[in-house]
Amino acid sequence: MFDITIGTLIPALSAAKMIPQLNEKGFECYALDFNGTNPADMDFDALAAEILPVLDGRRITAMGYYNNPILKTEARENLAAMIENAHKLGCSVIGAFAGGNPEKSVPDTIPQFADTWAPLAYLAENRGVKIGFEGCGGGWHRGSTNIAFCSDAWELMFEAVPSTALGLEWEPCHIMEGLGDPIMQLRHWAHRVVHLHGKDCTIAWDVIKQYGLHGPRPAVFNRTPGFGDTNWADIFTILIHAGFVGACDIEGYHDLVHYDDMEWTAQVTSLEYLKRCRGGAEYFPGPTEYRGYQGTRKK
Repeated sequence: MFDITIGTLIPALSAAKMIPQLNEKGFECYALDFNGTNPADMDFDALAAEILPVLDGRRITAMGYYNNPILKTEARENLAAMIENAHKLGCSVIGAFAGGNPEKSVPDTIPQFADTWAPLAYLAENRGVKIGFEGCGGGWHRGSTNIAFCSDAWELMFEAVPSTALGLEWEPCHIMEGLGDPIMQLRHWAHRVVHLHGKDCTIAWDVIKQYGLHGPRPAVFNRTPGFGDTNWADIFTILIHAGFVGACDIEGYHDLVHYDDMEWTAQVTSLEYLKRCRGGAEYFPGPTEYRGYQGTRKK
């Protein structure tokens, strides 16, 4: 079967109404966004009772909550509640911001990161949950509210809290926003990826070369996969070679071309594109008499 399933990110409180409509279009899984909610006070049994019956054989691949747990006690409490209750939705991945202290540099924030995430990582280990850090943000010297935005920060973070429960919720878009090469980065970090966000980027290099990055002319655009600069077949190839088995959930609602009434048409187009890139839209085992010289795939 396919190593990577393709789904989409939807609001947790709207999921029960949205999922039946999206199932019909071939989405294979769903990530739930809990932003704007208070998971510490949420009835997860009731939420599961609404969502699980409409999945129709699909699964919840990740639960996302993006706040600043380094500075906010309620954010830590909400993350702990999600870790403890993820199993009720059949989920084992939590997407999160690492958090940050805008008054400090990334290296100077690491002790606070360790104090915040060591107990959460321990809880996640005991619950069989993986934490994937979202890679958006910036501000190495000061100003960051999410320090998990670059490879140098990841090195410091994973050294400070060496837990197997901590990983990356990776996407090419955030690397490209900083003018980095996502393929080069992924080859180094594929072993740490626990969940993929399907979000791409277009870089207008001609605008950058003529006007730079700091003027009024936009030069870097968020895009839905299939409409941006990235070859997602390369991304899936690297991940599969690294042994990744999991999900890529389209993170829509960012594309500056296909939005509003074009949002879901673009997402369905992206769904079809990503399925081809991962190896196919429909699994076909074919004649078992001969499958080539490579042998049996490790599963």
